[in-house]
Amino acid sequence: MRARALGVALAIATLVGALAPPAGATGAAGPAEPTDPGDGPTTRGMRGDRYCELLLLAPTDGMLVAQVWNTYRLNECPAEAWAAVDPATVARDVGVAVALRNGPRYWLIDSARRQVGPQGPPRDLDGIEMQPLATVALAPTDITAGAYREQRVVRNTTMRWPAGRRVYELTTPDGAVYVMQSWSQQIDPTLDERALRNLRDRLALPPGWSYGSRVLRRPLRVPPDASGANGVLQDELMNAYTRRT
Repeated sequence: MRARALGVALAIATLVGALAPPAGATGAAGPAEPTDPGDGPTTRGMRGDRYCELLLLAPTDGMLVAQVWNTYRLNECPAEAWAAVDPATVARDVGVAVALRNGPRYWLIDSARRQVGPQGPPRDLDGIEMQPLATVALAPTDITAGAYREQRVVRNTTMRWPAGRRVYELTTPDGAVYVMQSWSQQIDPTLDERALRNLRDRLALPPGWSYGSRVLRRPLRVPPDASGANGVLQDELMNAYTRRT
């Protein structure tokens, strides 16, 4: 099984799994971030932070269950250490059927509130320290979904961007807007935020779709909808987006 075959399931794991840093962690300063009185613990200073994930997969009751292990704020996923990780070795050591790499990725959100913390202590996985942050059940349709196909994800994370930040968005013919929440270097190791402004030239968008960027005039807050879920998708470069309208 190749990592790309999982399609948007990798983006799902990122959205669900990576927003719970060690207690007290802080990040680089940026524009003032919106705050919501009464919110739970908030992770701040996330934009530009690099992280990697390993998805540890095991079949269970007709589903593929992925335990998501993440480097976020344990380390910056050093390139040499990440390149040396052997998924087969990880799978054997942990006792799962398959291990898959997801990343490196970089956050584009500035802050996020998440109700649930890590699911266990950090552990060395073939030379890189990670911690378990989520367990995600993947249906067969999750595994085969391709780029630009929305999937519904139940989650308890509210993502925020302050006024003055640039955001990168996909718009569908019916007016749905998806905001990029992380970019990936898994397909293109040279991709950086500067390149995102002109990413439209590299994307094979579905008919009627558009890609663009803008600077926020007001803070942007993207919580789960009334059902406790969000629509998520990714492009062919594995950049991850969340539906905001």
